[in-house]
Amino acid sequence: MTKRMVIMLVAVAVVFGGIFGFQVFKAALIRKFILAASNPPQTISAVKASVSEWSPKLEAIGSLRAVKGADLSLEVSGVVESIWFKSGDDVAEGAPLLKLRTTDDIARLQSLQSMAELSEINYERDQKQFKMQAVSQATLDTDAANLKNARAQVAQQQAIIDKKLLRAPFAGHLGIRAVDLGQYLGPGTVIVTLQALDPIFADFYVPQQAVDQVQLGQEVTVKIDAFRDRTFTGQISAINPKVDVGSRNVLIRATLNNPDHKLLPGMYATVDIATGAPQSYVTLPQTAITYNPYGDTVYVVVDGKAGEADGKPQLVARQTFVTLGPTRGDQVAVLKGVADGDTIVTAGQIKLHNGSVVLIDNSVTPTADAAPVPIDR
Repeated sequence: MTKRMVIMLVAVAVVFGGIFGFQVFKAALIRKFILAASNPPQTISAVKASVSEWSPKLEAIGSLRAVKGADLSLEVSGVVESIWFKSGDDVAEGAPLLKLRTTDDIARLQSLQSMAELSEINYERDQKQFKMQAVSQATLDTDAANLKNARAQVAQQQAIIDKKLLRAPFAGHLGIRAVDLGQYLGPGTVIVTLQALDPIFADFYVPQQAVDQVQLGQEVTVKIDAFRDRTFTGQISAINPKVDVGSRNVLIRATLNNPDHKLLPGMYATVDIATGAPQSYVTLPQTAITYNPYGDTVYVVVDGKAGEADGKPQLVARQTFVTLGPTRGDQVAVLKGVADGDTIVTAGQIKLHNGSVVLIDNSVTPTADAAPVPIDR
């Protein structure tokens, strides 16, 4: 009996050992199959989050305006007799620029001056005779009125002649001449533009809720797309005392120095107004953010063990929620959810889910410029 019992126990052990071994072998095959059937690593681009100092500022769009600017013309008609300026000249205040023909007007002035001289002689003669009671008071009053009228006509004619001489109303830079010698000009015909270019104004609008952040004397930085590698600084010189009822914006004016006359009236300008002390933010490219109604997220790349088919650790993308701050150009500030030095996915998020194995390829990366400008191609 003992021998039979031992044989039975050995047989049972062999049977159960075979079953257990088969299950282990099957589990290994299943695991190998699952690993082989899993998704391959996804190629993404990534960047390390870094801390940057941002100065709080308001951004506005405006245009440049001359401190003094006018399209010069004459209020009387006539034929151009003399031109004393060239296109693009710098002129002083009061400098003569153009004169219309005044031959007939001078002749009439001389005639009126003669009549005025005769009226003055008659008035003086009647004054002497009035003292001797040779003429009446009425005659003397008539002569006095005639003298005043004659002098007024002389002054009127002299004013007409003076109006045919164009002088620079202020010092500035002339534009392109629009008339020629011998040309007949009607009243109001534009002859040339005159612009005082140094200093120059930058007019722009800010929303009414930002008015308390703008003060007289505050420094502004102006960028012009014609000079992409240069910035211009100035100070706020005027704040409009009323809000535009259509847009609810307030007109602000800044004054800029322009000694080299690079800035011209009518130019489009981007204005930045510093409104506080610099603050430190963890910044990322805006392409790193996945915006969702239930919350904004990013993918953080970490070391993981998922997918260790070859025994080597792989990189894994972990999805995390973030709280965002202000934006600047292509960059966004992250207030919560990302630490300095974290590796963040910037492109390829659409292929990922929480726990995806990734490969980093930064041969092509999204732009992350704080002040992007259009690129001419």
